[in-house]
Amino acid sequence: MPVIASVFALVLLMSAGRYGYHRDELYFMAAGQRLDWSYPDQPPLSPFLARLMAAIDPDSLCVMRLPAIAAATFVVVCAGLIAGELGGGRGARALAAGAVASSALMMGVGHMLGTTVFDLAAWVLICLLVLKLGRDRRWWLVIGLVVGIGLQNKVLLIVPVLVLAGALAVTGHRKLFVTTYFGLAAGLALVLQLPYLWWQASNGWPQWELSRAIAGGSSGTSDSPVMFVLLQFGLFGVVLVPLWAYGLWRLWNSPWRAFPLTFAVLFVVFLTTGGKAYYLGGMYPVLLAAGAVGLCRWLGSDRKRWAAVTSVLVINAMMSALLFLPVLPVAWLRDSPILAINYDAGETIAWPRYVEQIAAAHPPGASILTANYGEAGAIERYGDSLPTPHSGHNAYWWWGPPPDSATEVLTVGIDHERLTELCSTVEPAGVLDNGLGIDNDEQGAPMFICRNPIRPWSQVWPQLRTLG
Repeated sequence: MPVIASVFALVLLMSAGRYGYHRDELYFMAAGQRLDWSYPDQPPLSPFLARLMAAIDPDSLCVMRLPAIAAATFVVVCAGLIAGELGGGRGARALAAGAVASSALMMGVGHMLGTTVFDLAAWVLICLLVLKLGRDRRWWLVIGLVVGIGLQNKVLLIVPVLVLAGALAVTGHRKLFVTTYFGLAAGLALVLQLPYLWWQASNGWPQWELSRAIAGGSSGTSDSPVMFVLLQFGLFGVVLVPLWAYGLWRLWNSPWRAFPLTFAVLFVVFLTTGGKAYYLGGMYPVLLAAGAVGLCRWLGSDRKRWAAVTSVLVINAMMSALLFLPVLPVAWLRDSPILAINYDAGETIAWPRYVEQIAAAHPPGASILTANYGEAGAIERYGDSLPTPHSGHNAYWWWGPPPDSATEVLTVGIDHERLTELCSTVEPAGVLDNGLGIDNDEQGAPMFICRNPIRPWSQVWPQLRTLG
């Protein structure tokens, strides 16, 4: 298992510096320079980590992604440890770790700094610790700490935590809660959340509004109900579906049927509320670990069987790496199926080139207003000669509008029709072009020079707020 985890981490590290920053990473870097107890779209952990990594080396993409690589590797290790808790030996632990390491989801989220990988790490660790509760109730204290820290990364974690607690209660594990340590754990998690709750309450609970927007499809990775179901078979690779399905069956017929019950409830909840497919991703390492324990007993010491299973994992890993790691040269992406499968790959392309085009169109002394946080974050990262941008998107709206004294503003990605409602004069200033023919969210985005605002920016700013 240590060898598998080390190889996995090395693969992520070797690919970390290819292509470029993801739009979310640029946003986290900007938010990290404005640290707060919360933001309208997220708790503060990812921006804090972005700031910490930037303090180590502000120009290194690899350094920026080290926390994500560590978290993804931790998930791989936890999968092996879960297999051990379920009665598996060395082979089962290695098989579980290898299955998770070969997955599309873990490679996709593990090579970029983002909230999802830390959410997965927190949830898988919680599942591992729950398995240890039967022997020692003091593990509740660690669970409370992990839940509290995990909620500082992504509030969505509370949903599987509550569902798992309910599943444990209805499947014969109520005695686990009859201890002072459970109350202390709940109190610890709540105390760690108080600054976040205070900020959200003081600002009108914007994250709830964001959740509704995502459920309505405002995110670039939002999924329809049909796609939500279909993508469950691809998150960890189609070839691993029999293994996690077998694990689901084994857990249902074991004392730990709370886990398959949690999987079923979360599936229904996320499907009916417009959740993204990867929201269910944290359950699969547990199911794969359970399946690995049973499969190893069948494999025994038969080398041919082990060779066949290992070959399947290797093939799954190669396919996952090709689709979800920056393996191909950038120039090849346009003619490959990767962008159709991996939306995020396109969002790591050509940010420096875009900023160069923005700088070329920027009139001296003009402010800058962008349509989204990716554009604004890229300007802050690469636009040394440009002023601090403004945007109505997510936390950028909270950071304020252009000054009312700004009579000339370069806009990026905002439609001409919308701008005519804001300024007396709107002149074209070009369009963004990555030069690669890659159809990402910024390709072809219009730029305009907006002169003589009809009303002061501070007055129109409430109308420009966008969450999503």
